[in-house]
Amino acid sequence: MDKWENNRAWFLTIPVLVLVAFSAIIPLMTVVNYSVQDIFGPGQSLFVGTEMYTKILRDPRLHDALWRQFLFSGLVLLIEMPLGVLIALAMPKKGWGVSFSLVALALPLLIPWNTIGSIWIIFVRPDIGLLGAFINNVLGIPFDHTRTAGEAWITLMLMEVWHWTSLVALLAYAGLRAIPEVYYQAAKIDGASAWATFRYIQLPKMRGVLTIALLLRFMDSFLIYAEPFVLTGGGPGNATTFLSIYLVKLATGQFDLGTAGAFSLIYFVIVILLCFVFYQVLQGVGKGAKQ
Repeated sequence: MDKWENNRAWFLTIPVLVLVAFSAIIPLMTVVNYSVQDIFGPGQSLFVGTEMYTKILRDPRLHDALWRQFLFSGLVLLIEMPLGVLIALAMPKKGWGVSFSLVALALPLLIPWNTIGSIWIIFVRPDIGLLGAFINNVLGIPFDHTRTAGEAWITLMLMEVWHWTSLVALLAYAGLRAIPEVYYQAAKIDGASAWATFRYIQLPKMRGVLTIALLLRFMDSFLIYAEPFVLTGGGPGNATTFLSIYLVKLATGQFDLGTAGAFSLIYFVIVILLCFVFYQVLQGVGKGAKQ
């Protein structure tokens, strides 16, 4: 009887299971169903097995979008991770400056993703945008993010770094504040330099939060859609057509739901596998540093 009473607590998980089923499992099964059918219209479909997977894997447009996505996510991580750590190191440790810094860093994170793209469209316009007018009129450099692929990528990178570096900085700052003061006192007694203190005390102690930051930023940058869609629409040409934008074009633009379903599942597997690899590598590095 006592065992039954103890196990009744599991009934409290039923609302969570129902919510997960409706928000994740059922939509996922719907996508799986689409991926094995060639859909012609409402109620008109033909079972084709793995044909859609073969079709999308051989699509050169998918290959191009995948390499763009890897390049974008790689550049984002290379810029935001070190920059976020530097900002965290420069933030005040006590006083009113702590609250001010935390609020200022949190502001970009509160802005909705689709609004970010609209803000930057106006911000970089060469005629009325503050940044665009400064680059064109003051610096004398012709700049228009809709003209060339390079300018579109620069604008996207600036927007992404401005929007999400705060997350890395806040997580890194939390990791720094969790380090006991005795470590710094011991380093000071030993005459350790600022670089030695960072390398042997601060960086190892921040490994956990930086792992979280890396995984969050990779997943978000690899799944990015709203910002580049609003800012560039995937252009000029296909220069900023990432995986998510190409997927939406397949599903809604061409109404190729079978291919889009197969693409979605491949996209999902890629993200899961890469996050798993990142996590295992970082865990291995951490264990090696402890030894």
